[in-house]
Amino acid sequence: MTTTLDVNAAFAATKADQLAAQRADRDRRIQAETDKAAWIEREVAEGRMTQVGADRYRVTQGWDAGEAFTVRRNLAGQIAEVVAEHGLDVAADGTVALYSAVPAWHGLGQIIPGGISDIDEVLRLAGIDWDVACREVRYSFMGPAEDAPTLRTADGFHVTLREDTGQALGVVGSRYEVIQNRRIFEFLEELVEQGVVWESAGSLRGGRRVFVSMRVPENIVVDPGGLNDEITLFIAAINSHDGSSKAETVVTPWRPVCKNTERFAVRDARFRWGIRHTAGALDRLDEARRSLGLTRKYGEAWASEETTLARTKLDTGEFHRIIGELWPLEEGATGRALTYAGLRYEHLDAMFRAESERVGRTAYAAERAVTDYLDHVAPRRPGRTMTEEVARATALLEGTDDELKSKAHKKLMQLVRR
Repeated sequence: MTTTLDVNAAFAATKADQLAAQRADRDRRIQAETDKAAWIEREVAEGRMTQVGADRYRVTQGWDAGEAFTVRRNLAGQIAEVVAEHGLDVAADGTVALYSAVPAWHGLGQIIPGGISDIDEVLRLAGIDWDVACREVRYSFMGPAEDAPTLRTADGFHVTLREDTGQALGVVGSRYEVIQNRRIFEFLEELVEQGVVWESAGSLRGGRRVFVSMRVPENIVVDPGGLNDEITLFIAAINSHDGSSKAETVVTPWRPVCKNTERFAVRDARFRWGIRHTAGALDRLDEARRSLGLTRKYGEAWASEETTLARTKLDTGEFHRIIGELWPLEEGATGRALTYAGLRYEHLDAMFRAESERVGRTAYAAERAVTDYLDHVAPRRPGRTMTEEVARATALLEGTDDELKSKAHKKLMQLVRR
C-alpha cells in the first residue's frame, strides 16, 4: 500500500486546528471583557503580548508566537476590532494578493480548487498582473550660494516602481534589468516543457517580492515496497523587484501560500538556481535545467538517498548525539543558551519519537524530525512588515536553513556508509 505524503495538507490541517483552538480561547476571553482595552493591557502586563507600534501588538507565547495584531478603533476611540495580520499584500479594495489551488491555513486569497493553467488568470487572481518600470533617480539640492533647491539626477541609479500604482519598490544600478511577473511564469513553463497547473502565486512586501509555484508532474516514492512514502514535488520561484537579491528557483515539497513545510537536503545536489537581473538571464534554459537537476533525475537521486535512510535503523542515543553536533554548546554557555538548548532538545526528541511511530526508528525519521523542527518550531524573528509565519515561508524560499539541513543529511548518510 502506498502512502501519499502531502506535507502541505498535513501542515495546513494541523496549523488550522491549533489556530482555531487558540483563537477560540482568545475570542472567549475577549468577549468576557466589556472593555477590550483592559484585555490588551492585561495581555501585555502578563507577557503574552507586546506592543510593537501604534495600535499594533505581537503575541509572544504559544503557537501564535510572532503573530501580529492591529487594533481598529471606532469614532469614539474605543477598540472595535482586533485583526490578525497575515503578511500578504492587500489591494485597495481589500483583496488579498494570493492565488492558490488549495485553501491556506489563514483562509485568505482566491482559491481555485484543482488549480488553473492560464497564466493571465493566475496573475489577475494573485494581484500581480502589473508591470515594473525603471525611472531615473532625482533629488533636490540647494548649495550654499543658491537661493532655491535644484533638481538633480543621480547618474547610474534608477528607481523601480509599480506601473499600476506608481509605488517605488527599490533603487537599482544602471545594468539592472526588470524581470516582469509574467516572464517568471513563462520561464517555469518553458523549464518543464509540458502542461503546467499553477499551485500558488502572490505578493509580499508591497510587491517588492512575488512568488509562484507549480506542481512537478510526476511524484517520487521513498522506500518503494516498504515505507512507500509518495512525495509531491513543486517548483517555486521568487522574484525581487527592489534590487535586494536575485530571482531564484527552487525544487521543494512546499507550496508557498504564506506557510511552510520541509525542504530537501540532498548531498551535493544543487537544487536552487539564482537568476540575475541582467539582459537575457531567463533565456539560459539549458543552464537552469543543469543547475537544478530538475524533475526525474533530481527526484530519483533524492528518493534513492531517502530510501537508504528509511532502511537504516537509528537508536535514540545516536539521534541525541547528532542533535549535539548540529547545535553544539560553547564552553561556559549562559543560562539563557542552556535553556534554549534544553527546549530544542525536548522538541526534537518528541518529534523524533512521533516520526518513529509512523516510519520506524530510522535515520529517515531523524531527518524528518530535524527538518520539521527547523521549518515549524525553531524561533524565527520576523521583519518589521512580516508575521513569523511569513518569515518562515520566506526563509524557506531564501534557503536560510539549507546549510544546517544539508549538514544533518550528510551526518545521517555517514551512519549508513561507515
